[in-house]
Amino acid sequence: MTTDRRPLALPLTVFLLIAFGLSWLLATPLWLGDGLDHPLFMPITLAMMATPAIAALVVVFFVERPEHRARALGLWPLRPAGRLVGYLALGLVVPVVLVLAALPVGAAIGVYPADFTHFSAFREQVEAQLEAAGATGPQIPIGVLVAVQFVNVVIGAFVNLVPALGEELGWRGWLLPRLQRFGTAAALLVSGVIWGLWHAPLILLGYNYPTAPPWLGLLMMTGFCVVLGAVFGWLRLRSGSVWPAALAHGSLNAAAGFSLVFAQAGETIDTTRATILGWSGWIVPLLLVAVLFATGQFRPAPAEPTGVSGRPAS
Repeated sequence: MTTDRRPLALPLTVFLLIAFGLSWLLATPLWLGDGLDHPLFMPITLAMMATPAIAALVVVFFVERPEHRARALGLWPLRPAGRLVGYLALGLVVPVVLVLAALPVGAAIGVYPADFTHFSAFREQVEAQLEAAGATGPQIPIGVLVAVQFVNVVIGAFVNLVPALGEELGWRGWLLPRLQRFGTAAALLVSGVIWGLWHAPLILLGYNYPTAPPWLGLLMMTGFCVVLGAVFGWLRLRSGSVWPAALAHGSLNAAAGFSLVFAQAGETIDTTRATILGWSGWIVPLLLVAVLFATGQFRPAPAEPTGVSGRPAS
């Protein structure tokens, strides 16, 4: 448990009011217009992802005003380099593994309609796109296109890093460490619930859980955020930096499309039960979190040694 005993009530209140208030404000055109079909849906969602970062920056610069503001947000220092690079690599790979693991688990349970051999849903989508584009000539084998998706995920993870940092600077950069005074498990749980509920403006419109009632979608999104937030929290605490968590968030978003790549054509995917969004997809990450807790991997990273001047020792 952290020894941080700075007042929390005011900073936390300001943080939540700004993060949630701005999110709902930006989502207003969706609610007054065509919902998820609004022509500005993507720009609006990208802007919404920045609201936790705005909230954290306001709190750090105008409410708490610590001496080392970048350090308070987990943006600095970028050392020790070896530790940071190692957790960045984990941040890139672990979410992809969890997304992929959810699919055979869901298929084994009977909640994910899988086609791991012919990739029929993906093939159908590719053929529809080619037909719409009027493409002619020889087609690339479907197996090659599936392999390309793995390359796209790596590229997408880094492309998504900037918008993902907009969320992670708030949830794991500022909020999680400030909740550490209540113990790691409580901090992970509360920050995960807050992260999940923050998605309400989109989830209540049917985002991520289009076949579920709005209340169930929000409940499932909150559960998902608690589970995956614990994985991101591990990366934040053990690395001492927000960057691995931000890269993990970007990697997760980039890998989400794998649920279609390996699906069976003509079948509806119930995301409350299947994929990383559904309960069957939480089994492997929960096992990972349990192992991490059992092996003491949620202990915060050791503080970097400092010299007499207070600067990091060389």
